[in-house]
Amino acid sequence: MSSDWWIVLLATAVVVLSLVLWSARRHRSPRLHLECDAPIDKLLPSLAGLSLGTLIEGNSVELLGNGHYFDVLLDRIGQARKTVHFETFLWKPGELGRRVATALAERARAGVKVRVMLDHTGSRRISADERRLMEQAGVRLVFFHRHSIYNLGVLTDRDHRKIVVLDGVEAFVGGHCVTDDWLGDAEDHVHFADLSLHLRGPIVHTIQSAFSENWAGETGELFIGETVFPKLERAGDVTIHAAFVKPENSAPAVKILHHAVLCMARERIWIQNPYFLPEPEAIDALGHAHERGVDVRVLMPSTHGTDNPLVQHASHRNFEKLLRCGVRLFEYPHTLLHQKVLTVDGKWCAVGSTNFDDRSFDTNDEITLGLLDARLARELDSIFERYAARAREIRLETWARRGAHHKLLDNAVYLVNEVL
Repeated sequence: MSSDWWIVLLATAVVVLSLVLWSARRHRSPRLHLECDAPIDKLLPSLAGLSLGTLIEGNSVELLGNGHYFDVLLDRIGQARKTVHFETFLWKPGELGRRVATALAERARAGVKVRVMLDHTGSRRISADERRLMEQAGVRLVFFHRHSIYNLGVLTDRDHRKIVVLDGVEAFVGGHCVTDDWLGDAEDHVHFADLSLHLRGPIVHTIQSAFSENWAGETGELFIGETVFPKLERAGDVTIHAAFVKPENSAPAVKILHHAVLCMARERIWIQNPYFLPEPEAIDALGHAHERGVDVRVLMPSTHGTDNPLVQHASHRNFEKLLRCGVRLFEYPHTLLHQKVLTVDGKWCAVGSTNFDDRSFDTNDEITLGLLDARLARELDSIFERYAARAREIRLETWARRGAHHKLLDNAVYLVNEVL
């Protein structure tokens, strides 16, 4: 067979494989729509049920911002007596990596069962010294979807969750990763902004279940008993539901959750997200919300503030349509705003690991908590306003006149993003 034929066969194989992968992705991405005429607090059982969760009452919630999160987290890890479960996407060498590794190793040496799940793509740069410190102390360190032929078909499926569960009685969920960028107080370009939650109460069982899902998938180990699922009493008055399930033949729970609340809002939708690339049905839902009189605002980093300017350029491709739909857009230039937050009508809010893009909605393993808590919603809205005061609001008349080079880059990057 001539070399030309081999080239044709190879090209055909690549095209067929690409179509198969594209088809599989499309299968998990139905176009969602929802009609409702009741406020979100009256529809909470439906919202939890649609996103494959359960309403859980009796929880306490503390919002932790920026580098202060790790001060609290490391102190609480040091108080653990039975089990520490730690799951994250991104871990890079540095001061924070050493501090976290040292805390986990110390607990393991004290006889605490420490399980650590790291995404292999996001944490491939973890230092050998940090791994050795933890593993020699007795920490069981596992990587999600190691790069191998065995995992070739799932390499794009990444564990993007950020979860910590201590003794089965308290948990942390949010956006913080283990790199030195998360130290400090978002004071400059090298110190990021982020938000996570410290939780107690019955919701901790659900968060423990989310950790168990990927842990069992990678190790086969099922953990049971009082050290991981103890009896949990009421710890507060906050009702919470969790979205994290990815059923094979339907949209993932985090996608359903985010789309449903856009359709339920009656007064306000305020979104804080670092990677805001809504799909067409989400743009339509935001536009319909504006037509209902909803105040729709989105706060995100600018190309100068983000850690990935190309992603922000891809986001720019839809700005004109969003602005014409009545959505107010704010770009923050001073550092990366990494918090994944959404508030609705001043009474319900979402905090978790989920970006507002199709990778998080359709591909990654994520977790988002929905909370009926007006106090927390006000606190999150106050943070929005504080950052928005130093952001640039994008105006339609100015945006439509941006340069041809800017428009070409926006569209080119968006097309590449859609293909990958």
